[in-house]
Amino acid sequence: MKIFIPDIPDEGLELELQQQVDSEAVISPVTAHLKIEKVGSEVIVKGDLNADIRIECSRCLKEFFSIINILVDVVYHPFEELKGEEKHEVRAEELDMDFYTGDELDIDSLINEQMVLNLPMKPLCNEQCKGICVKCGADLNAGECACDKKKTDPRLEVLKKLLKE
Repeated sequence: MKIFIPDIPDEGLELELQQQVDSEAVISPVTAHLKIEKVGSEVIVKGDLNADIRIECSRCLKEFFSIINILVDVVYHPFEELKGEEKHEVRAEELDMDFYTGDELDIDSLINEQMVLNLPMKPLCNEQCKGICVKCGADLNAGECACDKKKTDPRLEVLKKLLKE
């Protein structure tokens, strides 16, 4: 969905829409509630995004389902503001800033970008997930594995001598 920026009314524009996202992890359409306001040449987009996701636990490697809720707060500036600058270092206060070209704002790309950027980097099926055994790969959530727990890493064998002395 493209928004024609000069057509945004002074009181702003409220959008409620559903959209599919280009991500294997997002399994439901994204529900978006957005308010778009124009302040001078800036376009401010605030709201929230919600979707069902299917991701793999980073400890036990099992797939699980979750709901992701994202707060959106992005300020768009005209791309012309960057003209003349070959390099621009992004400061911390500019992390929620983006640029638009022409008179259109692409809401679809905003939703795609926000969903992909906000997927968990280290997802956990639950906080108490024990993961898998590093030796045999058994799921430690299902129970203890048969691996020898007393065996020490050979690189640490030298330290045992210090304990005996």
